[in-house]
Amino acid sequence: MSTYVLDTGIILGYAKAAGYAKYVDNTYSVSIPPNMGVISVVTKGEILSLATQRSWGPNRIVALHELLNTIPTIDIHNQRILDAYAEIDAYSQGKYIPPGLPPVFSARNMGKNDIWIAATTAVLNGYLVTTDQDFGHLDGKYMSVIYIDPSENYVTQP
Repeated sequence: MSTYVLDTGIILGYAKAAGYAKYVDNTYSVSIPPNMGVISVVTKGEILSLATQRSWGPNRIVALHELLNTIPTIDIHNQRILDAYAEIDAYSQGKYIPPGLPPVFSARNMGKNDIWIAATTAVLNGYLVTTDQDFGHLDGKYMSVIYIDPSENYVTQP
């Protein structure tokens, strides 16, 4: 069983029926038990904000809500996630080196929402599936990161 935390760019791909979203489904079986695809409540907020900023019409908003309602959402109001957030933020800034992890070679300014999503993934011991390259320094340290390039032309089986 694997837990896949789906980042905002992946959810956007699902909402647009993009080839890379189909690739994620076909390659990682994120919604086929025993695997589980989940999102952070932060991702839910980000995608709803994105839809508002891009003036999605009522039909697309309804479809987005229907999509979001099919994916389990992980709340961040959890002490383990709060502690992971603090550690990942400090590690990314080069101000904390946990035992057994190498130092960050240069400080990384991660967006605060990305840190919440990373902390959620770390606590779930999951794979972060993302279109965002800002998580690379955490790969193999706090989580496994699966980077999906949305600009690639993914060929998928029907």
